[in-house]
Amino acid sequence: MEFQEVVRRRRMVRDYDPDRPVPEEVRERILANALHAPSAGFSQGWAFLVLDTPADVERFWETSVESRGDDPWLAGLRRAPLLIIPFSHKQAYLDRYADADKGWTDRDESRWPVPYWDIDTGFASLLMLLTAVDSGLGACFFGIPPGERTTRVKATFGVPEAYTPIGVISVGYRAQDRPSPSLKRGRKPVDEVVHRGAWGTH
Repeated sequence: MEFQEVVRRRRMVRDYDPDRPVPEEVRERILANALHAPSAGFSQGWAFLVLDTPADVERFWETSVESRGDDPWLAGLRRAPLLIIPFSHKQAYLDRYADADKGWTDRDESRWPVPYWDIDTGFASLLMLLTAVDSGLGACFFGIPPGERTTRVKATFGVPEAYTPIGVISVGYRAQDRPSPSLKRGRKPVDEVVHRGAWGTH
């Protein structure tokens, strides 16, 4: 698929065919492409928890949601045969930038204008979303509620304390997915968000 077509087709898919698992070669391509994301200082402070058996996927949902309810959005997501949880690892960045070629030996987090560990893991997540589209699948990025439920997910799957989940990527073959009502807002035009040379100049 041409790159521009991949970008055009990318959207959050929230309903999947539960009877069509993600082929192993596609799953591995999605994960391999994530490793080509940029990372500050080539720190690569990310990790990916792959849940691709019905038992592990169900354990995630039992841990992360309070009740099944009758929410069609949640019901569709629960049918995804593959979940990938991307984790950022702040300490990997602080340690990398304490190396001799960087020199931030105090490991002071305030040196960072924004949390690049989260940003870089987000870059990797986007590459996974695009790879899913290029492979003819659908995918969705969604968050884990903070606090107790995030703590439960980490404990359930043995995730070290130093790793932070930035979200979850569901992957699978599309079912009768309904576009998000939020899409009615439409995309902002380029001239509304791009400022050329100075703010307010289009």
